Amino acid sequence: MATYSITDFSALGLKPTNAGTWTGRQSSNAGTSLTSYSPVDGKAIGEVSTTTRAEYDAALEKAHAAFVHWRTIPAPKRGEYVRQFGDVLRANKDLLGKLVSYEMGKSLQEGWGEVQEMIDICDYAVGLSRQLTGLTFQSERPNHHMMEQWHPLGIVGVISAFNFPVAVWSWNAALAWVCGDVVVWKASEKAPLCAVACQHLWNQVATSNDLPEGISTIVTGAVEVGQWMTADMRVPLVSATGSTAMGRKVGSVVAERFGRSILELGGNNAIIVTPEADLKMTVIGTVFGAVGTAGQRCTSTRRLIVHESIFNKVVDVLKKAYSQLTIGNPLDPTVHVGPLIDSAAVAQYERALTEVVREGGTILVEGGVLSGPGYESGCYVKPAIAHVENHFAIVQHETFAPILYLMTYSTLEEAIALQNRVPQGLSSAIMTLNMREAHTFLSAAGSDCGIANVNIGTSGAEIGGAFGGEKETGGGRESGSDSWKAYMRRQTNTLNYGNNLPLAQGIVFNI
Repeated sequence: MATYSITDFSALGLKPTNAGTWTGRQSSNAGTSLTSYSPVDGKAIGEVSTTTRAEYDAALEKAHAAFVHWRTIPAPKRGEYVRQFGDVLRANKDLLGKLVSYEMGKSLQEGWGEVQEMIDICDYAVGLSRQLTGLTFQSERPNHHMMEQWHPLGIVGVISAFNFPVAVWSWNAALAWVCGDVVVWKASEKAPLCAVACQHLWNQVATSNDLPEGISTIVTGAVEVGQWMTADMRVPLVSATGSTAMGRKVGSVVAERFGRSILELGGNNAIIVTPEADLKMTVIGTVFGAVGTAGQRCTSTRRLIVHESIFNKVVDVLKKAYSQLTIGNPLDPTVHVGPLIDSAAVAQYERALTEVVREGGTILVEGGVLSGPGYESGCYVKPAIAHVENHFAIVQHETFAPILYLMTYSTLEEAIALQNRVPQGLSSAIMTLNMREAHTFLSAAGSDCGIANVNIGTSGAEIGGAFGGEKETGGGRESGSDSWKAYMRRQTNTLNYGNNLPLAQGIVFNI
């Protein structure tokens, strides 16, 4: 097996040490640090300092001071700075994509793709900076003008997960910035170096334009840092990506202080395969959705709901496709499946397969943990397929691993009911060339998810559409459409340009 390794991240602000790792330490007097280990080879990549409570408070004060200035800059000018950040990302796409791949474990193509998402959202935000529009209304009172405006909120707190260590932050940051907000980012402790690299890249833009510190800030550490942010009255909006359990805690704490939250939580995504599906397209969409990022996407395909008349045919083509998958070092461009993030994820994968058998399911494509040369980290597993029933407890649960659950249906109504009969509601798809089936799936009586696709899989989203889900997925929306409104506050204005003060609804009040 060929060996692929990273030798220098210094262009991203991560300095090599004599141990062959890279450090991204922030200034800190505490002396504590967080080490990042790569699931690719199990080696320590580097370390970052953990943020103390005093440092967190200082960072929030600096962010607020930056907001006071940033909000006065015209939105198109803020868009210009975001455009420059997009250009910096373009110049560093190759190296940042490799860091994403090495620190998180996703394939190199997906690492580059994640950075491309960052570039795309910057482009989108630049255009948006000239389209933060309000409305005008006809007043019932003479010589009155009514309108609404949108103003920035202040500090936006972003809590991101390991599986998209840079893209999800950028979805929030690029929009928040053009809206006039500043961003404080608490990245996953499993991928902290990616956050440090992004901060260094933003610093290039800030320095060259003499922008104040605090427009972009990172805070680093374990769960307590996220808890500080969640409970902080200085943070009017918290955008959190992670598990449903995490989202329940974040949502309740933020709501208790009357803050806002954007929650992007668990998915249990299904593809319905009808007798009129194009099987070649079905296989491509299913396999990428199920094994891409080693099944560690919130949009990963977890369930395949197949019409009983074609079930055996679908099983055969999937087995053939799975037999061609390559598993190994994700920095090798020919590899399809990299490692899981850590040993805890591997243990969860093994428990899920055990539960499938215990509940009466049948393993169609065997899984297992890989060992030997190239797999020393212990985080590499084989993508598995199991024949199950939708009501199995393990099927109702989101397992962040490359396990695909197959089940059958007889009518489209039954298939849609199975698709919807899980607690999560993020992404969904149907594979069919039948117009009626496609439109039924997209109708109010169809998929109950935030994303519903026809003839593409559940995984992958374009910047222009609002991203998010329903039910236990949280209900938040990021990226395109009118998601920008979540980062702003609405203000209704009435301007009287006459000589009298008539009251609404014809009320007369004489003094």
